[in-house]
Amino acid sequence: MSAGTPPSYDEVDPFDLPEWLGECEVTREADHGLTSGHRVAGTLTAPGREPVPCDLLAVDDAYPSPVAADPVRVRAHQLWRHGEVLVVSEAGHLLLAVPGSRLETETVIEAVGRLARAVGARPGTYAVRLRVGGGH
Repeated sequence: MSAGTPPSYDEVDPFDLPEWLGECEVTREADHGLTSGHRVAGTLTAPGREPVPCDLLAVDDAYPSPVAADPVRVRAHQLWRHGEVLVVSEAGHLLLAVPGSRLETETVIEAVGRLARAVGARPGTYAVRLRVGGGH
């Protein structure tokens, strides 16, 4: 990626993710508060399972530079409109790409719920743990 070129992430098929994401009680735990910006680091965890890093990315943030290439932004909006979430990877690190320039509580909960449906999890088996405040 050259200077000034927004990142283009690799799309991930949810069925290629670890099977336990569709079989266990899973919690998406945030590392920082939502006020930390367009990307909030976190992890998907379940008892007895190796945690999976999983950040949330608001793809429309463009200041001081775009956080995602146009094709990624368009795909995130398309999937969101149809009740799905775009799952992408950055050097093997999982991200849920959502429309918007900032992450709101409702968006985070909805994105994690859409991931749960995408991996075939039973309703009610995913939880979201947010942090109060911002900072890195």
